[in-house]
Amino acid sequence: MSKLSGKRFIFFVEEDYEDLELWYPKIRLIEEGAETVVASPEKGKLYRGKHGYPCKSEISFDEVNPDDYDGIVIPGGYAPDKIRRYPKALEIVKKLNDANKIVAFICHAGWVPISARILKGRKATSVGAIKDDMVNAGVNWVDEAVVVDGNLISSRTPNDLPEFCKAIIEKASSGCSCC
Repeated sequence: MSKLSGKRFIFFVEEDYEDLELWYPKIRLIEEGAETVVASPEKGKLYRGKHGYPCKSEISFDEVNPDDYDGIVIPGGYAPDKIRRYPKALEIVKKLNDANKIVAFICHAGWVPISARILKGRKATSVGAIKDDMVNAGVNWVDEAVVVDGNLISSRTPNDLPEFCKAIIEKASSGCSCC
């Protein structure tokens, strides 16, 4: 049996997502046996990454039931600035966090949990460009490849993807209370 057999993860996508930050974790989780579902504002829409790689959403934010998932992965790029404008996306992130499920975000994706108001008093990282945003939201910001604070998993940039994915897989396969 695969490490993550029976686990389900939601991925958020919008225009100008960071291609590697969506596809690398998505493929790694699938390799470990997890089911992944891509959600966006509009079901079935094809979104282009910053580097042109397409990703078609499978469901809309409105169709997501957080109870059906063990966690979420939010890629960076410019997409998080768009995603955080959708109240339903923020509600999903907040409900997953409140249920102590994995909330993983990388690079600029910290904007989404900031807007969901789940980061105050938590330890996390991000790309340096949004460090001030993170700190102003009450985050204990550190400059490390991956930061795990309970159910939160954060990383800085695509260079940190190996550590980011290892942390997600370890947390999801550990039998922790968060999944």
